[in-house]
Amino acid sequence: MKKTITIGSDHAGYSLKIKVIGHLKEIGWDVIDVGTNDESSCDYPDFAHAVCKNIQDGVTELGILICGTGIGMSMAANKHHGIRAAACSDTFSARLTREHNNANVLCFGERVVGYGVACDLVDAFLNAEFQGGKHQRRIDKIMDLEKTEF
Repeated sequence: MKKTITIGSDHAGYSLKIKVIGHLKEIGWDVIDVGTNDESSCDYPDFAHAVCKNIQDGVTELGILICGTGIGMSMAANKHHGIRAAACSDTFSARLTREHNNANVLCFGERVVGYGVACDLVDAFLNAEFQGGKHQRRIDKIMDLEKTEF
């Protein structure tokens, strides 16, 4: 059974997104690309929203967001209920964010990582599994914050 992932980028991540889509297909994933579709200047929150909406609606369980650094995308994504997005630039963090934080969105930046590292990040993220246990208690506390007004 093929797995499906949603991916999006702004103009600063477009070139790397196209390459990452190729990698995802090579390793057996179906990909829903929510844009952008070229390098024309655009607003990253629009694409963060599109990826997160697919996850919230149950279209896919996981997403990838690419911008210049990954930071803006992760900030925008984490405003969505049920989303745990992490900006990663090393494979240790990409693996641990799934194992310990049960992240459902991986973010990274085209200006920070190249194609090889991006593929390694994707592989580490997708091959890791949530460990549960004490980590579930911590995730529950994070998710409870969405119910609280500060």
